[in-house]
Amino acid sequence: MKSPIKNYTYYLLPVLLVILLVIPAAAQKLTGKVTDLTSPGEPVIGASVAWKGTTHATSTNASGDFILNFSDSLTSEIVVNYVGYDPQTINVKGKQSVLVVLNPKSTLKEVVVEGQQERFSSITPTNSQIITNRDLEKSACCNLAESFETNASVEVSTTDAVSGAKQIQMLGLDGAYTLLTTDNVPALQGLATPFRLNYLSGTFIESIDIIKGMGSVLNGYESISGQVNVKLKDPEKTERLYVNLYGNTQGKFDANVNIGAQVNKKWSTAILLHTAQLHHRSDRNKDGFMDLPLNSQYNIYNKWKYNSGYFVSEFGVNALREDRLGGQMDFKKGSEVYYGTTSETERISAYNKTSYTFDGKPYQSIGLISSASNHVFDSKYGNRIYDGNQQNANVRLIFQSIIGHTGHTYKTGLSYTYDNTEEKLGQTEFKRTEHVPGAFAEYIFNNSNNLTVVAGSRVDFHNLYGTVFSPRLNVKFDATKNTIFRVAAGKGFRVANPIAENTASLVSSRAFVFDNDLQPEEAWNVGGSFTQYFELANRPGAFITDYYYTSFTNQIIADMYTTHGQVRFSNLDGKSFAKSFQAELQYEVLKGFDVKAAYKYYDVQATYNGEQRHKPMIPEHRFFVNLGFATPFDKWRADLTTQYFGKMPLAVGDNTHGLEMAQNSKSYYVLNGQVSRAFKRLELYTGVENLLNYKQPSPIVDAGNPFGPNFDASMVWGPIAGRVVYAGLRFKID
Repeated sequence: MKSPIKNYTYYLLPVLLVILLVIPAAAQKLTGKVTDLTSPGEPVIGASVAWKGTTHATSTNASGDFILNFSDSLTSEIVVNYVGYDPQTINVKGKQSVLVVLNPKSTLKEVVVEGQQERFSSITPTNSQIITNRDLEKSACCNLAESFETNASVEVSTTDAVSGAKQIQMLGLDGAYTLLTTDNVPALQGLATPFRLNYLSGTFIESIDIIKGMGSVLNGYESISGQVNVKLKDPEKTERLYVNLYGNTQGKFDANVNIGAQVNKKWSTAILLHTAQLHHRSDRNKDGFMDLPLNSQYNIYNKWKYNSGYFVSEFGVNALREDRLGGQMDFKKGSEVYYGTTSETERISAYNKTSYTFDGKPYQSIGLISSASNHVFDSKYGNRIYDGNQQNANVRLIFQSIIGHTGHTYKTGLSYTYDNTEEKLGQTEFKRTEHVPGAFAEYIFNNSNNLTVVAGSRVDFHNLYGTVFSPRLNVKFDATKNTIFRVAAGKGFRVANPIAENTASLVSSRAFVFDNDLQPEEAWNVGGSFTQYFELANRPGAFITDYYYTSFTNQIIADMYTTHGQVRFSNLDGKSFAKSFQAELQYEVLKGFDVKAAYKYYDVQATYNGEQRHKPMIPEHRFFVNLGFATPFDKWRADLTTQYFGKMPLAVGDNTHGLEMAQNSKSYYVLNGQVSRAFKRLELYTGVENLLNYKQPSPIVDAGNPFGPNFDASMVWGPIAGRVVYAGLRFKID
């Protein structure tokens, strides 16, 4: 075990060097923030701020902040303007910072503005994409797994043909390497991994931020391929009542009810309810196994928010119960004759986010973020019992301020993570208790013109694995207002959960073999992106391309190649890397008619028993096209998404007991479509998934002998159930 006590000043030295190199000898500047009187603390974005009597002006950024040079002034007064607000003239004599509060014009009539939100952010220093609430409604979106159907950056795949577990992939890597957060609070980690995409209802979600590559050190050390941040409904802004009812031809039914209330001027709350039910057994491919597991889930989320302007606190509690049963058509719980899987899960989690913005210093704040969860499950895969429980707690204290003016911002703080994990697979028990205190610092340089640099590092002291140093760097350069380059680099660190992250292999005859002394995973990620916004025939468009290279210094290798009937877990002995390239085009062909097209290339390899091989179940080539049409005010909407998946290598062992098994999958297309009709408060929708009715031939190897040596339901690379038709309604009272 490494000593957790070191001189961590050494690790912060790179950040300090960056600060010294980047900070220029700044001229005296006036900094400030513009907010809305009717929504205390809410920034006014794009407000004009000018020295009175001059043409020297600027506009507020996404946080409502602005910077002016005193050398450009003729008087000590500034003038602040924004459409729909009363202009303000303010004397700033003797001040270096000012807070401007704009009052909406009382005579302003209601105006309906139609426009598109940029899916690829032009503001953030990271390569970020936004899935809006409007995007979420383009598909059934009953849970988080279905929220990415109209997005090209994140893939969702079914892990096996029995249990119904799903996982995301980003940059060619499994979802375990992507940090999943809700409202920037780490969520659904560790033992929750197999079914976590089903634990967040789509109706709980306001929007989703997808960040490729290395993100901020503020969110921890675990991110390697990127971050998916799910923004849940805000109690202050959510609908008073939202109802969603859904049903499909597989016998699956969902019901969702969201209730929002403004208790008084400072307090607001939201109650989010979800249930999913599937009790119909179907076997369309006639292999004797249910196409989808029977499922019953009850999920409740209650959020509260207190907002007094400078002081904001938000907290919430989530409770979930889910039961699953899959396997052969005649399987029932407790049966020893038929093959089946069962899973019973209970989960409860809570969080709190509290921040205080200093009076007269809108750029300076302090925040405390804490969360805790308890996850317990009992499951059975054939004759194998797999049970586990995990208690997790995390707390972060963050202080933010400026160095001279808002062009030089820094964030620093402390964190502590507690994680107690217990697993039992058959007669083998795995226990681990982690205590990880840490410290972090991040510096942001913004010249208010075309360059943003975010340099950060964190030092964590792991009680089991010693000191962990995680540097991160993100640079954004605007060559023009429509041409943006980004570069990202950094290191990630995580403690793997081999069983939970490979439950698909439990649905097979493979034996789990663990080498001794499995170490944490560490990887460097380097990459960048190019974004070009344009207009063609007076219609907006965007072209985005990116490339990322991930290199592991250690990785837990799940080797299914070397020996048939085994999956062996060991530390990396050789090379492991992932190369990811994506090019995407978005364009409004006609008013209301949008097109998105993307191509992705992956080269993901690792060393298996001394041999460099492609990782299984990852297509080398993938195409994506989404066509979206909407009439004015979204009365009618129609969407069609086409995806092409290239061939994937399959993990076939050297000895297959005489059974012929394919080495690669087939390439195939999947088409999904939806049509919706909106009324004043009611919206009706219907759609189809897998329109071409493509099904993977024989998704289960040796399905007729599930207790035999060749049985394997983990080699799923395509759809299983075929075409699915669904319909539903949404009812809203704002």
